[in-house]
Amino acid sequence: MEWLEFTVPPLLQYIASGHTEFSVGDRHMSRRNIRVFDLLVVTQGCLYMGEEERQYEVSAGNALILRPDCHHYATDGCKERTDYYWLHFQPSGSWHATETIPPLQAPIPYDTWSESQKFDTSAFPLVLPQYTKLAQPGKLEEILDRIIALGPEAHLNASRFRQQILLQEALNLLSASIESQLSTPASACAEQAAAFLRCHYREEITAQALGESLNFHPVYVARCMKREYGQSPMDYLLRYRIEQSKLLLMQTDYPIARIAEEVGFNQAPYFSSCFLKTEGISPRQYRQRFSQG
Repeated sequence: MEWLEFTVPPLLQYIASGHTEFSVGDRHMSRRNIRVFDLLVVTQGCLYMGEEERQYEVSAGNALILRPDCHHYATDGCKERTDYYWLHFQPSGSWHATETIPPLQAPIPYDTWSESQKFDTSAFPLVLPQYTKLAQPGKLEEILDRIIALGPEAHLNASRFRQQILLQEALNLLSASIESQLSTPASACAEQAAAFLRCHYREEITAQALGESLNFHPVYVARCMKREYGQSPMDYLLRYRIEQSKLLLMQTDYPIARIAEEVGFNQAPYFSSCFLKTEGISPRQYRQRFSQG
């Protein structure tokens, strides 16, 4: 397996991202020396990709990083509908490809540091798998959604900074997949619950219905999600609905009541109240931020 080793700091920089849907027969474009790394995360179907002499079948739940200095191309058209995220990033420091993972270095006790070491910034290797099966695809998908949702706000420095932070979180998930530890039953349950909520967020969902869909007791599901995501299932669902409503507020001229209905709220006033509590402004004020000037 090929690994990509980056020297950090400085941290890797976010460039751009998006979500693409391919129909049967569609294929990824052929490019050479694009100067940025291209992360592909497939959520449905399969991408058939090649990079120089290596070939990959990137199916749902897998990720591939295309290098900036290589020729990459499609080896075949999609055989079914294929959805995937793409994200371009670029290191400011050095990097190289390797076939071995560098050994972990034991930390040097602080009390043995020299005076200069206490104030110096030391670099370290960040190793990412070029191709991997994701241990927690739902978490990575959530992060990529949040990065894309910040796109219309990219003229704001705070939003660009947030995108950079989210990139580091995404790369941390990729780096963590190097560890050969198997997913625990609790993390698998949390992943399944998050995936269910994301797929059915427009519907009325109760804790009991969620538990029945996963064949787990609702209390156990809630405990697993709290451990993995830091949120209860209903808090996670609310947060996801609000994120989807923000996209509709920016990208459509739907009335507030329709947007509330589109993202699973039965009543527009309750939607507006939840939005205000979560975002600090009303849905109407949020929309006005992108309709002025």
